[in-house]
Amino acid sequence: MSRAESAPVLTIDGPSGAGKGTVSARVALELGWNVLDSGAVYRSVAHAALERGVQVDDEARLIELCAELDLGFSPGHDGVQVCLDGRDLGDALRSEEVGVMSSRVAAISSVRHALLELQRSFRRPPGLVADGRDMGTVVFEDAPVKVFLDASVRERARRRHQQLKEKGESVTFDRLFRDLEARDRRDRERSVAPTLPAADAVIVDSTRMSVDDVVARILSLVRQSLP
Repeated sequence: MSRAESAPVLTIDGPSGAGKGTVSARVALELGWNVLDSGAVYRSVAHAALERGVQVDDEARLIELCAELDLGFSPGHDGVQVCLDGRDLGDALRSEEVGVMSSRVAAISSVRHALLELQRSFRRPPGLVADGRDMGTVVFEDAPVKVFLDASVRERARRRHQQLKEKGESVTFDRLFRDLEARDRRDRERSVAPTLPAADAVIVDSTRMSVDDVVARILSLVRQSLP
């Protein structure tokens, strides 16, 4: 086993809007570990596809886009900074259009396979915090600590609605609620790597928890599990 393969991994999986990005970044900062936002990997493919006019049913071109990705991640107190080809993508990856497209792209098994090794390449000492949908079930099955971060659909829609309002975007709560329900259903029911907790994952329901409380809970799990 190489030094990189022996680096510990904390996986944080869960549905869209559960707070995985913010929590993962904060935990990575506290531990001094690397961070992987796997959702941003798929959103980067979606962003590139939308920019270049690639349709979701054009699997060959989507796989080409996967091979072209030059991604980097940096943890911060407000979330994970994503750089593509040296550009900070910022809020460009957070649009509803990109989110819907990425959910559809992520349901394509050939695309998921193409991105598997890219995601695993972020496993480097001293450790990795990996957030997404299938980090603990597929990408890092041997991770010593696995968390499934959840929250009610209503609470996740409320958080997203508040974020968009603060950015001056006009989206109704009802639409966000319906979109999240539909996205959850697609992610749970897809044949490849559905969004489900790993058998050995600890489920953390953040519906009534602050970010600080969630971070403290996960750090406690890591420190109990690792020497």
